[in-house]
Amino acid sequence: METSKFFSRIENLELVEGYKKTYKNFDEVLPTLLPRKGWWLDQLFQYQGFWLSTFALRGSMLINDHFNTQPTDIIVATSPKCGTTWLRALVFSIFNRSSFDFSDHPLSKSNPQELVRFLEGCIHVEGSTSFIDGFPSPRLLSTHLPYSLFPQRMTDDTSGCRFVYICRDPKDVFISKWHFANKLRPKDLPPITLDEAFDSFCKGVSHYGPFWDHVLGYWKASLESPKKVLFLKYEDVKKQPWDRVRKVAEFLGVPFSLEEENNKIVEEIVKLCSFENMSKQEVNKNETRNSERPISNADFFRKGEVGDWVNHLPPQMVETLDQITEKKLQGTGFNFH
Repeated sequence: METSKFFSRIENLELVEGYKKTYKNFDEVLPTLLPRKGWWLDQLFQYQGFWLSTFALRGSMLINDHFNTQPTDIIVATSPKCGTTWLRALVFSIFNRSSFDFSDHPLSKSNPQELVRFLEGCIHVEGSTSFIDGFPSPRLLSTHLPYSLFPQRMTDDTSGCRFVYICRDPKDVFISKWHFANKLRPKDLPPITLDEAFDSFCKGVSHYGPFWDHVLGYWKASLESPKKVLFLKYEDVKKQPWDRVRKVAEFLGVPFSLEEENNKIVEEIVKLCSFENMSKQEVNKNETRNSERPISNADFFRKGEVGDWVNHLPPQMVETLDQITEKKLQGTGFNFH
């Protein structure tokens, strides 16, 4: 949005000056950053070790300078195409399970991104972080930002703010990102080829990449602060959804009661949030895109499968990705299996 329109809505002159300072800093920093071509249209810029679009970069700066964290904040964090929509749905339904009837649930009428708002995306539209102050507590928010880009007041153990993170096999992540990028590329541009996308991904040049550094940032944080960061694997959630739903509930401080277990509430949540159920909802079949909203609800649903990479990646690409992954993860205590 035009910053002048945003500033005109704020009565607090000190706050206006603070935001102007952040925008000025952004304008000064951007030309100094290494640029690379994005996967659809926008450029990516290398900032503090990660490749960000301009709106993600601006969002990160505004969060650092102005975001007022609350001790009850819950942040759903992912690298793109790792199960973001699914995790949003699970966290929302777990936390609000006593507020809605499963037969008439908000998830049957709204895409999960409308229920768990995308933090840097909202900031991009509104031009500030102040509007989030009015969200009811606990605030459920979503982000793709790396853990290292959040201010210490959010990542410090004493803040109370909690992160639920999910990662996924990089081979499936790459294929999902490649398909997603070609959905979003303007019609007058040729599709990004598998080889072109693969070269960029391996070099770490993708939205919020390098992918491996993103994962390891949250992995390390989960080891150092297990009450602050819950680390999940997509494949584990697919294999044992009921166990992982219970684990998320315990982490969020809302464990399931014996009565809820007897009433099969965990099973209801798993069914409600399944790819099969969410993808058939009319709201998630919406393919509308425009300049204000370049991504449609339908774009978030492709297959949701584990191991789909076998249908797309030749052996040499598989070997290359596995080698990069092994090298990146060496000595970290983490693996994707």
